[in-house]
Amino acid sequence: MMNEVKLSLNKLGNGAFFIMDGAELLGEMVVNITGSDLTVYHTEVSAKAEGKGFAKKLLAAMVDHARNNNLKVIALCPYVYAQFIRHPDEYADIWKKVSSNQ
Repeated sequence: MMNEVKLSLNKLGNGAFFIMDGAELLGEMVVNITGSDLTVYHTEVSAKAEGKGFAKKLLAAMVDHARNNNLKVIALCPYVYAQFIRHPDEYADIWKKVSSNQ
């Protein structure tokens, strides 16, 4: 399938969901998975791939992964946080809200 989202993690749980076009990185969502927490740090889509819905695809893949693995999402990424705020009911089951003064 073209532009499918893949997940790559190292043994410390650091890595990213990403979309490639051949050898070129089109988009990535940087994450860490530790225990039952999936922390999302950053989402980035390359300039040439903007407007193609890749950020949404990355978000959907991350959410599916969290649900399938009983993980709670800590949304430190502004994009993911904005989506969670905008659609709280859709993400309530996986959203781990942390106080902002940590």
